[in-house]
Amino acid sequence: MATLLYRLGRASLRRRRLVAVVWLVVLVGLGLAAATLRGPTASNFSMPGTESQQALDLLAERFPAASGATGTIAVKAPADGQLATPEGQALVKQVTQEAATLPGVVGAVDPYQAQAISPNGRYALIQVQFAGRADDVTDAQRDAYEAVGAQAEARGWQVAPGGEVLGGEPEIGSTEALGVLVAAIVLVITFGSLVAAGMTMLNALIGVGVGMAGLYALSGAIELTSTAPILALMLGLAVGIDYSLFITSRHRQNLLEGLSPEEAVGRAVGTAGSAVVFAGATVVIALAGLAVVQIPFLTVMGLAAAGTVTVAVLVAITLAPALLGFAGSRVLPRKLRKAAAVAAGAGPAGTPEPAAEDRSGFGFRWARLVTRLRVPVILAALVGLGLLALPAPDMRLALPDASTATAGSPARVNNELVREGFGPGFTGRLAVLVTADSPQATEAAVQQVAQQVQQADGVLAVAPPQTDPTGRTALLGVIPKGGPTDEATESLVHDIRRQVSGVTGADVLLTGATAIGIDVSEKLSDALPVYLLLVVGLSILLLMLVFRSILVPVKAALGFLLTVAATFGITVAIFQQGHLADLVGLDTPGPLVSFLPILLIGILFGLAMDYEVFLVSRMREDFVHGDTAQQATINGMGHGARVVTAAALIMMSVFGGFVFLDDPIIKSMGFALAIGVAIDAFVVRMTIVPAVMSLLGKAAWWIPRWLDRLLPNVDIEGEGLRAHLAEKVPADA
Repeated sequence: MATLLYRLGRASLRRRRLVAVVWLVVLVGLGLAAATLRGPTASNFSMPGTESQQALDLLAERFPAASGATGTIAVKAPADGQLATPEGQALVKQVTQEAATLPGVVGAVDPYQAQAISPNGRYALIQVQFAGRADDVTDAQRDAYEAVGAQAEARGWQVAPGGEVLGGEPEIGSTEALGVLVAAIVLVITFGSLVAAGMTMLNALIGVGVGMAGLYALSGAIELTSTAPILALMLGLAVGIDYSLFITSRHRQNLLEGLSPEEAVGRAVGTAGSAVVFAGATVVIALAGLAVVQIPFLTVMGLAAAGTVTVAVLVAITLAPALLGFAGSRVLPRKLRKAAAVAAGAGPAGTPEPAAEDRSGFGFRWARLVTRLRVPVILAALVGLGLLALPAPDMRLALPDASTATAGSPARVNNELVREGFGPGFTGRLAVLVTADSPQATEAAVQQVAQQVQQADGVLAVAPPQTDPTGRTALLGVIPKGGPTDEATESLVHDIRRQVSGVTGADVLLTGATAIGIDVSEKLSDALPVYLLLVVGLSILLLMLVFRSILVPVKAALGFLLTVAATFGITVAIFQQGHLADLVGLDTPGPLVSFLPILLIGILFGLAMDYEVFLVSRMREDFVHGDTAQQATINGMGHGARVVTAAALIMMSVFGGFVFLDDPIIKSMGFALAIGVAIDAFVVRMTIVPAVMSLLGKAAWWIPRWLDRLLPNVDIEGEGLRAHLAEKVPADA
């Protein structure tokens, strides 16, 4: 593979104008396609095979009038008892009539008829039924719904529309740009050249632009959740910068050793580019592997992010060499350009005189310290990560409800008013679907179900049934005592399902947004160990191919597990338990979003393998060429520490920029990824790895001969390329 990439890098530099034009045409073409074909993002989380989803599908088939999205308008009077006055009743009826005549609304329920008035006579709830699903509600319809009650508010009343129709795609703005700015500063410091930093950033931005444009162009044909483009942007930008950084760093090193620009870029793509392709492949495989969970929205999220990573890899190994060709020697700081020119003239083309290697840098000093104190270092790191992981077993998963929405947002205000007037259970109502072959059988089953549900511990009330025109399908509203994400509500869902399972003569299914969230979280929790085992097994296999070793892959997999455990622990402590929540702008702690752990595992796996390959491949290279295991470990750290540090800081900056978004899902994802990268890069890969490698010595590189012969040679380290160059030099001479 290294030889193929070497040729690709040289060809991209020679035909740099053509390469640049092709990528610009692709970017513009996909941008136009995205502008014309872009479809709306979805906010629903469908879960085929679960009882709640079966109920929704059956409801859409047999009771379509009740299968659309619902909204709840909370009305608060200026003082207690005012809803009972003629003036208050007239005002509430006016708001109800206004809601009923909105575009896309089937009808609105009078709170006086539904007895949805608080005991103190100050709060009322108006139920609004939309014709289509939440994702079918247009922006114009949503704006009109949010504007309901303006006249009442002018008279001192508070009117807060809410429900599943509210939402939309999280906005991307200045906070993410701040993360990109920090990444740019890190690049300037790392390279000491504005040209090199700007070229690396431009390369990454073009890759992200192509990936995101392609994703939005497909959004008209596939259903994207609102978080899928954000995840793709977050990951595509981070890996795009890192991959370009790796290749540019190796290219600069080659220039300083006296290679011509074409030869330097060819070898950079052949060596560092091989690591980029491998690292990108691991990220893509891990993200695409989310399909094994068999959850549609998660599969789409994984494939969307995998697509942007694939584009980032292609851009790094084709466009980056082309841009390096345009930059020439300006990718080096001014003070090093003369040294590179002198080195280039020191010997025949392709065989420069090697410069004396500086082994006094921080990477070499840190490696010597870690390897000398390897046992205390390993113990300290394990104890520290173990302490950070302590909260992880208490992790609870759920889909977020409006109680964690941005403070002051319509959804949050509505949720707070409903809780004030009626209690948390009214924000997470359940629905029991009863259907039979005849109206008589349905009526009998409804009475039995209502009685059983009312007796369940944790039920506050059961609303009268709504029946379809045929009388064969009925819907009962159930109000729990707890909120949507409370553990008591989760237990109640299981209790109700268990109690109604004995009803004969009718199908009885429990659904509703709260039940769907519980089903999604439980299915993801069940899939998490299987997916983790898959990822760990994959990491061992892939690293065995790369390093021809048994202990190195096992060590890398165990290090990855430490990263995941510590990251989960910190995220639980802050976002669920509320410790130091103010530092990330979180005002309402709660359960973690249900798909965060499994996404985190998939993404961190690829990034961890990225740093592992970059550091350990140099260690193996020097060991194979005669260095002791100890010296090879120091060399690998010494050469790779600066680049890995820069890459990790860039990743943290990009991911950290999303922490300042108001959306709690994106905030938690950005935080967990930033912390995970920090732990894996600085604690696991740059501290534990060299200490363990030094402790293992030669045993680290042992592999049975039969297994060595069995495994294919992927040539990540470029041994085949070195042989090719050795044959090429005499011919050129």
